[in-house]
Formats: sequence, C-alpha cells, structure tokens
Amino acid sequence: MHNRACSLSQGIFIHPPTYIEYKGKRFLIVDTPSALSLPLYIKEFERWHVTDVVRCCEATYSQQVLKDRGIQVHDWVFTDGEAPSNKIVEGWLNLVEQRFGTPQEVDFEKKTPDDDYQLPCIAAHCVAGLGRAPVLIAIALMEEGMSPLDSVAYIRERRRGAINNKQIKYIEGYRPRSKTQCTFM
Repeated sequence: MHNRACSLSQGIFIHPPTYIEYKGKRFLIVDTPSALSLPLYIKEFERWHVTDVVRCCEATYSQQVLKDRGIQVHDWVFTDGEAPSNKIVEGWLNLVEQRFGTPQEVDFEKKTPDDDYQLPCIAAHCVAGLGRAPVLIAIALMEEGMSPLDSVAYIRERRRGAINNKQIKYIEGYRPRSKTQCTFM
C-alpha cells in the first residue's frame, strides 16, 4: 500500500489503491473510476501489472479504454452492502484460478523478489472500495486457507473501514469450495 494520492494536471485526484497479496495472489482494491479519472487509474493498473478489472458496481466508464490496453473487464455487479450471488462467486473464483493457478500449481520456493513484478494482479472496485470489492478479495483469501475473520482483519489493516457487519456475517458463513468439493477416484 502507498499513501500518495494520484492527480492529473486538471486537479483530478484518486484515492490510493490498496494492494493485497497473499500466497502469490495479487489484488488491488480501488474506488470506482470515472471517465475523467480513468487515465490515473490506468497508470496505477500498469504500475501493478493489472490484467483484469472487476466492476462490482454500475459502470461509470467505457470498458473499451481498458480493453485497448489489454486489461479485461468483468461486470459482476451486486447490491451495495450485500453479499455476492453464488454465480458471481463462481465467476470470481474461476478468474482467480485462471490468473494465478491453484495453490498446488504455484512453487513459492522458486520465486525471487523480482518475479513479483511479472505476476498478474486483479483489480476490483465498487463505489468507494470498502464493501463489495473487499468481500470478493476476502473470499479469495479464504480459498487460500485464511480464516474468515483473519481475512477481514488482513484487508482492514490495509484498507480501513472495509467490509460492513452484514458482509462479515456472510464471510463467517462462507465455505471455501476447496473444502466443499469432493474428488472421486
């Protein structure tokens, strides 16, 4: 995380993005870009090597600008202050697995500090970056073995005010799919 606000010469500022990394999974939480502020977000996305942007709120900018830069946009909108649908969670987890692989596929022993700069990063945003986007990232952390309350604390250490009480209850009741799926041989 960094504490600098970004600005264009026209006096447009954005809140600093929040970087979340755990077991090789890299995420960026941001508030929602506007058409005017999107160039600043693009600079941050390029800085963090963002491959995908997940919009959890209504669109406020054209996807095409990001697509032209090789960044895929996923519209997984759900109600402010609420939990995501099972369909959104499934799409989210599939994206995380596509970008980062499963925990068994990642060899952390072979990674060097310089590798961090080539690893993909998924950015997620809702209006303020405090509810919907952090909930999705908490789900990804739990899929990696972090406990529900630890995932909330981990995110809140980096992004104050993230995740409301109703969302915490959802997170506490969430069961990682790695624990709910059976494998038959």
